[in-house]
Amino acid sequence: MPSPSRQRLAGFLACASASAFWGCGFFFGKIALAEMGFAHMVLYRFLFALAALVPLLAMHRPGLNAKEWRTLALASFLGIPVQFLIQFYGLSLTTVSHAALMVGTMPVILAVGATLFAHERLDATGWLALAASTTGAALIAFGRHSIGAGNPSLAGDLLVVLSLAIALGWILLNKRLMDRHSPIVVTAYGVLLGTLMLLVWVPLRYGAPPVAHVSLKAWLALAASGVLCTATTTLLWNWGMTKVPASQAGVLLNMEPLMGSLLGVFVLGEHLGPTAWAGGVLILVAAITLTTHSKAHVPEHQPAG
Repeated sequence: MPSPSRQRLAGFLACASASAFWGCGFFFGKIALAEMGFAHMVLYRFLFALAALVPLLAMHRPGLNAKEWRTLALASFLGIPVQFLIQFYGLSLTTVSHAALMVGTMPVILAVGATLFAHERLDATGWLALAASTTGAALIAFGRHSIGAGNPSLAGDLLVVLSLAIALGWILLNKRLMDRHSPIVVTAYGVLLGTLMLLVWVPLRYGAPPVAHVSLKAWLALAASGVLCTATTTLLWNWGMTKVPASQAGVLLNMEPLMGSLLGVFVLGEHLGPTAWAGGVLILVAAITLTTHSKAHVPEHQPAG
């Protein structure tokens, strides 16, 4: 059996990978938003995610009691229809760069929330890494010079921040469920419930999603958004949450704006100035510091019997 330090390192790597893949979400989302509304884009994203998770649903029985189903339903409601519809409506009103800056607030939200509601304690090294990582995310966002990216808006930026605060509930409720159930069960059945909620709400509120006039480019972006940026990331993140404290894993969420900026440079032809590169270095140094100096342990979850 791997040592606790190796398990922590694996957990940190899983959370960092999830954050990096999440960083592609705004990029793929902007591609799809050029051809459809934000609500239809979110619905398609989760339909692709659910399709990728169907084999796991078939292989794993949930084993949740009535109270746990209610907790999972609440987590799914907050983490999927509420969070994503608000977040991508905000993205439709602002730029990818500004959305990335807003994501830089999530580690702070998560660290404070985990301290208040999950009774976790972040040591001095953790808080220092958190501050450095968040500063790095801000430097990246302010150091990006977008080409044809549209104009940012305060309303869009604030909606993204609101969605991140809502995501705190999803993360902490899932973490509670994973004390007794596997990350696969929590992820697969959580996405199933959330997607069913979207299937009810989106057509009623926004009409039938477009099909005939959607380009191959948009379909590929939606598929990548669902499989890579949703199904894969949620599995990685939830598994990582069983190995490391949520307050510490939150530092690694700033890999998301770093990845988004790199995609902007190498795919969209955006320019990263010295300030943004310095921000990227801060994020990487913070992540390395946290993963090599962490002393916190997360108790092994007890699978439901």
